[in-house]
Amino acid sequence: MTALPAPTGVDSRGRLVREGSLARVQDAFRPVVAAARDRIADLFGSRLHSAYLYGSVPRGTARVGRSDLDLLLALREEPAGADRDAVRELAEALDREFRQIDGVGALLYGRDRLLSERERHDLGWFVACLCTPLLGDDLAGRLPRYRPGSLLARETNGDLARLLPRWRERIEGAQDTEEARRPLVRFMSRHLVRTGFTLVMPRWQGWTSDLREMAEVFGAYYPQRAAHLRSAAGHGCEPVGDPDVLRSYVDDLGPWLAAEYTRVHGVKSPRPD
Repeated sequence: MTALPAPTGVDSRGRLVREGSLARVQDAFRPVVAAARDRIADLFGSRLHSAYLYGSVPRGTARVGRSDLDLLLALREEPAGADRDAVRELAEALDREFRQIDGVGALLYGRDRLLSERERHDLGWFVACLCTPLLGDDLAGRLPRYRPGSLLARETNGDLARLLPRWRERIEGAQDTEEARRPLVRFMSRHLVRTGFTLVMPRWQGWTSDLREMAEVFGAYYPQRAAHLRSAAGHGCEPVGDPDVLRSYVDDLGPWLAAEYTRVHGVKSPRPD
């Protein structure tokens, strides 16, 4: 096994700690965060239970003009189609108005689903550990303290085998241009790196959201595949439009990773959607 970085992202008792905070938001991104907070409150009013930031902006690692703004909204009841349309319009408006971001992603769920037993080690963990409170009452207070174990690994990323057929369809349906392929490379690269990292997370006993660090931790346990994940981490940060990269993901790295994940951690329990 090659040199292994020391575990990060856990407290003295080995429990995962929340990785972001509003204090880490860089000055360049504070105006868009403030606008998002105000518009979310205006849009949903008392129907909103809470709203959160996640990703590079609350981690303080966002790049001006390159990073997107990621939001998670929790309503007091299950969202309807009109709610999703409204959030999509809000995201598009923020993206148009603020040049310091390159896109806005917004997840929308009902509070009960986020707190449900089925989502305890998936969306619940995501809120408690990877999301930074922006509005409302923080749901993390109603969720457990998490440890980087096999159950968490299975429920967060143990569905790659089910996703690969959809990925192939997306690749086949995409326009034959570099511009059209680049977002697919970015998305699939990041997903594969995170899956590779969570495969070994219970052995490492830590957490990081940095793609290159994830690849290094993975490579220490799977040196024969280390170069593949390092390359994917690079493409996740600086995507290319190479069709060979996409083919390698669904024909080689993805199937191998899905099989190894199933062998080590099992398969994620199915979700209605």
